[in-house]
Amino acid sequence: MEKSSALQRQGMKPTQKQKIWRRISLIVLVLIAAAAVGITVYISSLDISKLQTPLSQPSYLYDQKGVRISQLSSSRIEPLTSQQIPQVMKNAIIAVEDRRFYEHKGVDIRSIIRALYRDVISGDFSEGGSTITQQLAKNMFLASDKTLTRKLKDAAYALKIEAVLNKDDILAAYLNRIYFGEGRWGLENAAQLYFGKDAGELTLEESAMLAGLLKAPTIYSPLNNKEKALERRNLVLSLMKEQNYISPEDFENAVIQPIVLKKGEQSDLMGQYAPYVDYVIEEAIDRVGFTEEQILNGGLQIYTQMDASVQKAAEDVYQDSHYFPQGKEDQIVQSGVVILDHATGGIRGLVGYRGERVYRGLNHATSDQLQRQPGSALKPISVYGPALEQGYTPQSLLRDYPLNIEGYAPENYDYQYHGYVTMQEAISNSWNIPAVWLLNEIGIESGVDFANRCGIPLEQADHSLSLALGGISKGVTPLLMAQAYGAFANLGVMNKPYAITKITTKDGRVLYQAESEAQRVTSPSVAYNMTLMLQDVVANGTGKNAQLDRPTAGKTGSVELPPIPEFAGISKGVKDVWFVGYTPELTAAVWMGYDNTDRSHYLTTSGGSEPAGVFREILNRALEGKPVVPFDVPQEYIDENKPSSKFFKWFHDNFNFDNWGSE
Repeated sequence: MEKSSALQRQGMKPTQKQKIWRRISLIVLVLIAAAAVGITVYISSLDISKLQTPLSQPSYLYDQKGVRISQLSSSRIEPLTSQQIPQVMKNAIIAVEDRRFYEHKGVDIRSIIRALYRDVISGDFSEGGSTITQQLAKNMFLASDKTLTRKLKDAAYALKIEAVLNKDDILAAYLNRIYFGEGRWGLENAAQLYFGKDAGELTLEESAMLAGLLKAPTIYSPLNNKEKALERRNLVLSLMKEQNYISPEDFENAVIQPIVLKKGEQSDLMGQYAPYVDYVIEEAIDRVGFTEEQILNGGLQIYTQMDASVQKAAEDVYQDSHYFPQGKEDQIVQSGVVILDHATGGIRGLVGYRGERVYRGLNHATSDQLQRQPGSALKPISVYGPALEQGYTPQSLLRDYPLNIEGYAPENYDYQYHGYVTMQEAISNSWNIPAVWLLNEIGIESGVDFANRCGIPLEQADHSLSLALGGISKGVTPLLMAQAYGAFANLGVMNKPYAITKITTKDGRVLYQAESEAQRVTSPSVAYNMTLMLQDVVANGTGKNAQLDRPTAGKTGSVELPPIPEFAGISKGVKDVWFVGYTPELTAAVWMGYDNTDRSHYLTTSGGSEPAGVFREILNRALEGKPVVPFDVPQEYIDENKPSSKFFKWFHDNFNFDNWGSE
């Protein structure tokens, strides 16, 4: 019995052990299965849609000659497709960063085990071993810490990426987003910075150098240390030979080549011609209908009317405080200038502010938010233009005596009276009384009509004699004044100003094409008579400071401080000063003033001082080397001023044959 019991006990013992091990094995299998399910669920839940969203593409601006002048982008990357990346570049990256790239599924177990072993030995988990896919995941979705948790997340994201994208797309995404040093992200930007070429044109040696940068871009940058860059490049070439990407002969030929750098065009384009670019963005939004996002990230090719020499001249002058009135510590004197080709309406240059640039900030040259009264600069439009249309001439006599019309009693700036003066004298000396008297003679509505034709915005309250002196409700911008004076320069035809000629896609498909908007404002003869009078303003009158070495016409304008208690006791303060003028080639309008005029911030200058000087400096530089040409004389003016024609007009006006035979 005892022997039997012992045998039974001995027989039961291995059975219980088997049951225990079976249970343990089952639990382990369940845990493994649960972990696998959990990992699968976790990986499938990871959001990598950011990676699949197309990268933004920068837009480029071109000047009137078709030369690329500026780059617009809210992104630091210029993306490439896999097809645009040369195979030699792909091979170089794989050779140095992830030699088993085409074999693993996002995680290279061999590299992970090797890296983990070294991490355990060192105790800081700093060893690499990440695949290209893991590096992409880290750059796109994770922090840059070197913890075990982050490495596991790297692996999870890498597996998800590999399940969604093919190898070529993964490699392209990686090369588009990786940092190549010197503030350049992405292969295209790096190729432009270091070699001045598109990525598709990279050679074997250039590709190897760029691939070598990724480990430590600052250390291996050829701009910082060419020797280290060369050493690193040759290491990459050696790895490419070892992995059969290049032949021994290719290797020997490549390693003896020096690193030849060439600065690229794009590296200089960001921020170029900022004042003009800001206006182009505004015009593309307001007139064309694009969104800011489309403009900055849509890969648009925007062709403009900008003349680089004109724009540079304007920017250079505006950066020199010598040409502007001295401001206060808390406010500088602001200014805006527009330079037009009056024959087409093309904006050749503009600057909308002084001081530090604020992206799409207040543009003092074009913005409706900052319209200012033009003062006497409006007289050619509100008085003398319509008077010429009614038969007055530059030699017609006007009254400059004390004047009071229903309580409106203007004064000249010198508080003097000059008796009878010619229209030419009145405009050249910018006397106020003759202008008001003349507007009253020709009728206020004549002045309103002429101003409306010139694109000057008027309110009902502006239908008054103060229109003669530029006292209008809404005010004007340099852009509007340049447009209006451009009609005089262009023999009576006004062209609507525009900056954008056309907008195309990257492959040349036209999205927008500007159409000229021209209208006749007045006759060629009236326009030419105005030009003759405005030439005398510059030659002998208030605009002498605008004189150039070529025919020049223009008019000054100053706006006194308003008669309110705040400015009581200030006798010679002004709020705004202007000069608007033109040559046979260009028309320009300059405004100066404070953004916020108060008792501590006002001007004591005139339109014939700094504004005329800025006009002179910009056009002198912009037209340097251009042939000197006269203003065109219209045939109509020639016919009207033949001696026989002038005598007949005098005889007709004085003897009035139309009334003969009537009582």
